[in-house]
Amino acid sequence: MSGKKEISFTEGPIFGSLIRFAGPVLGALILQAAYGAVDLLVVGQFGDAASISAVGTASSFMQMVTFIITSLAMGSTVLIGQHIGEKNPKAAGNAVGTTIVLFVIIGVVLTVVLEASAGLVVRLLQVPENAADKAVLYLRICSGGLLVIITYNVISGILRGIGNANLPFIFVSIACVVNIAADLLLTGLLGMDVAGVAIATVFAQLVSVVISLGIIRRQKMPIEFSLSQCRIYPVELKKILHVGIPIALQETLSQISFLVINSIVNGMGLMPSAGYGVGQKLVSFIMLIPSSVMQSVSAFVAQNIGAGQQKRAQRGYLTAMCTGVCIGVFVFLAGFFGGSTLASLFTSDAEVIAESASYLRGFSLDCILTCVMFSTSGYFNGCGNSVPVMLQGITASFCVRIPIALYMASLPGTSLFYIGLTTPISTLYGILFYGVCFAWLRRKKRNGTFSST
Repeated sequence: MSGKKEISFTEGPIFGSLIRFAGPVLGALILQAAYGAVDLLVVGQFGDAASISAVGTASSFMQMVTFIITSLAMGSTVLIGQHIGEKNPKAAGNAVGTTIVLFVIIGVVLTVVLEASAGLVVRLLQVPENAADKAVLYLRICSGGLLVIITYNVISGILRGIGNANLPFIFVSIACVVNIAADLLLTGLLGMDVAGVAIATVFAQLVSVVISLGIIRRQKMPIEFSLSQCRIYPVELKKILHVGIPIALQETLSQISFLVINSIVNGMGLMPSAGYGVGQKLVSFIMLIPSSVMQSVSAFVAQNIGAGQQKRAQRGYLTAMCTGVCIGVFVFLAGFFGGSTLASLFTSDAEVIAESASYLRGFSLDCILTCVMFSTSGYFNGCGNSVPVMLQGITASFCVRIPIALYMASLPGTSLFYIGLTTPISTLYGILFYGVCFAWLRRKKRNGTFSST
């Protein structure tokens, strides 16, 4: 086992294997989130409030697109993990080939659509007028490099499916270093403002992809794959989409709901818009803990379901959830009491800092609740039963989060504190929704009419 890069989730201590996998996943997610955060930090130091607003909103939109791609790729992660658990390396290779072709097609289509609609997106998000042109520029540059961004995330998804979280961490570490250096050069030294940070982001991920492809060619993987397998295998495609589409749809609608809230905040004025942009960047880091837990649970459960070890899959889910909640308590305290300090890392504008801290105080309880909800989402995803995840996301977004945000925004003397409260309220609903799902599935299982796989 020593020196083995892939983690087998089907044997050995559960907590240890989850931690060894989740650690690099969390590290990679932190560094990946640092792309947008570094962009905002550099713009905050060398630009003005309009630049902060533009990058905050536009990078949130690009983050939404990336999340959707990552969610769809979760179908590949789960399927590859199940094939590994089944000890079927040939089928795993077919899944990899199908994934590559599928996401190349998606990348090309999305690039064309986003390049053509960047102006419309900015208008729909109600970006303040003096920040609109900068937001359009950021979107168009990042959209031009979307195929590179997709390639990185698909490579990471495939590697996590086989139980290797270390290589994605190495790749994103390289990209982060390049991004910081390019940001400082293009925006700090050359004064390119929003364009500089956008170009730096795309260039950094391009460097990471080139290096990652070179390293992977020299790695021995527990799959049988060759370039001749880069085609669509109908059986594998059906399974990937069966898991990935509900997850991607849920993520799409969830992210749209946050963009609607962003639009609502933009209507409150430039300073709340800038404060919300900084707050959301901090939230993107805070949410990495439950996100890493979800990805780890999905990979763990997928391998064990493939190996026919359902009880072990359930124990892994509960172990990960409890661990995440314990960590979430400390993150909650930092967000609730230290919001001003955290916001000051991105800007020295006192009003923007105050607005951001207000939002974080309202949001911070979600640091605990989301660890429960995301762990449960990971369990359903790993079982290949992503429909409950989709239904939870749709109803939470459009029946809870948006209506409550509109109500909070309409209150006399409202502030970003009340806007921040909408997220933990919708997460609490999600937890209750999953509780109902588990009760229903248990009853179906007792009646012999349901299979978890």
